[in-house]
Amino acid sequence: MRIDQGTIREILARTDIGSFIGGYVALRKRGNDLVGLCPFHGEKTPSFHVHPDRGFFKCFGCGQGGDVIKFVQLQENLTFPEAARVLARRAGIALEEEDPAAARARGEKEQIYAANEIAAAYFAAALRFGEEGEAARAYVAQRGITPATVDAFKLGYAPPVPPWDRLVRELRERGVDLALAEKAGLVKRGQSGYYDFYRARLMIPTYATTGEIVAFGGRALDDAQPKYLNTSTTPVYVKGRGLYALNVARRAAAASDSLIVVEGYLDCIALHQAGISNAVASLGTAFTPEQAAELRRYARRVFVCFDADAAGYGATVKSLDALAAAGAEAFVVRLPAGHDPDSYVREFGADAFRQRVDEAVPAVQFKLDGEIDVVRARRLSPAHAARECARLVRALAPPEEWDKWIVYAAKGLDLSVNDVRNSTFAGNLANFAPRPGAGAYATRHVAPAAAPPSIERDILAAFIDEPGLVAEYGDAIGAEAFRDARYRAIYEVMRAHAGTLATASDVYAALGDDREAVELLVLLQKTDRSSKVRFQDSAARRAHLDRVVEGLIESRLEKRKNELDRKIDQAFTTGEPVSAAERDELRHLVEQLEAKRRKRQGIR
Repeated sequence: MRIDQGTIREILARTDIGSFIGGYVALRKRGNDLVGLCPFHGEKTPSFHVHPDRGFFKCFGCGQGGDVIKFVQLQENLTFPEAARVLARRAGIALEEEDPAAARARGEKEQIYAANEIAAAYFAAALRFGEEGEAARAYVAQRGITPATVDAFKLGYAPPVPPWDRLVRELRERGVDLALAEKAGLVKRGQSGYYDFYRARLMIPTYATTGEIVAFGGRALDDAQPKYLNTSTTPVYVKGRGLYALNVARRAAAASDSLIVVEGYLDCIALHQAGISNAVASLGTAFTPEQAAELRRYARRVFVCFDADAAGYGATVKSLDALAAAGAEAFVVRLPAGHDPDSYVREFGADAFRQRVDEAVPAVQFKLDGEIDVVRARRLSPAHAARECARLVRALAPPEEWDKWIVYAAKGLDLSVNDVRNSTFAGNLANFAPRPGAGAYATRHVAPAAAPPSIERDILAAFIDEPGLVAEYGDAIGAEAFRDARYRAIYEVMRAHAGTLATASDVYAALGDDREAVELLVLLQKTDRSSKVRFQDSAARRAHLDRVVEGLIESRLEKRKNELDRKIDQAFTTGEPVSAAERDELRHLVEQLEAKRRKRQGIR
């Protein structure tokens, strides 16, 4: 169907591009523009700009841009007429009536959205008015769900059988192609024709962030199995990617920069009813990387509140790993045994639940607590427990936080912090390495130095293991790679003597009487100081140093990209033009950084 230009102009005039795109992307005001992470390519530094006053968007990373209709085309994979129709419906603009032939030619996604709307209205009427909906109404009341919440979330009821084709008849009367309704997951085909997929269940529709119904969850009213019957993958919904109630929670997330993730639909609904409106649910699936990435688009902090049983613990740990990979700050909300978010907020109230959120523990602490309980149950000797404690911290915490969590874990296991720090000291022969020259030091133990960043320790550890590599990598790895002045000084000495270094003894000799430097190198050879990188042989050391070089190159590219980002943002703020050369350079930098990221992650 051709849409005239007057209608297009009306659609654009009546659609606030900033608010609309804000439904997909978390935007922050910067000058006269709105800025966020581009939804069309992966990035960590925002390069996606929305210009509300001029009515268009532009990403300086991938180059995509256009008006709000173009945005819908790209985001929803629609044709121009389909995207315009979506926006027209949202803005209340009536398009000319379609004849049956034109209706059949409409996009499949639009037809499924329409079928889902018809089904949702049918389910809602059955819950509110249907004689057979009495059991569902009683169930809703028993769960403490108010009529206002029923309306807000458009809850409904799929009546029991017989007959088997109540919804089938409704869809047919409304002109819905039943083959398409089957694709939508609403009906099934049997030997005698189509029949309803959902029967005798409380119906909970799931919305896209743009307002279309994309799926349903059907909750049994009794002990029938499965407890939830959910829409599988359809042309408008991919299982494991969506999040229930994100269409409303995203607004609260923008204000608090946080989201709360629960397992069940009714947990989520109970929190919203209590005024905790930044809650979403994982739609009955195991938490996925795609869901984690979707959450990160809307909030930096994510609070996970799953069941406290063994299955819930495992699901929580997996969700924390996915959230960390997506770049979110993850926390765990702990509830008393026997409670879920629904029961807790109904018994103790919204303020008590908010207090639990305020007391949520960081992801590392949650994982450590579980492992500490295991170690305590094993009743290990103090020495063995100290080694286990150090191993756990190195496995679960980032290197820059090791000491902080060693203190925490040692307290949980009733161990001396120093015992944990030094638990593997005596087992490492490097701690008893001979000192060069007549003035060799007699002490076996050396005082621990303040730990520099782990990358600096790893670089020097590789060079002290194989000093000949200094000559090979000295030019690529400059002294500026070291922020710690002591380590930088050691590295500069090693570079100055690169041509004469063959063994560790040569390095010690080059350092002469610098006792502090020698002690620092001895500490570097302690295996428990850096388990992140294990140098089994020369190939492993070279591979690590190659990664260091790549990281330094990437850091320089990132620095230049950030400089250009700030310059271009300032230009937009002041209304100054941005040169084509700067745009091209920024785009090239983004492409280089994206290529390196994909290579690092093994993505082709």
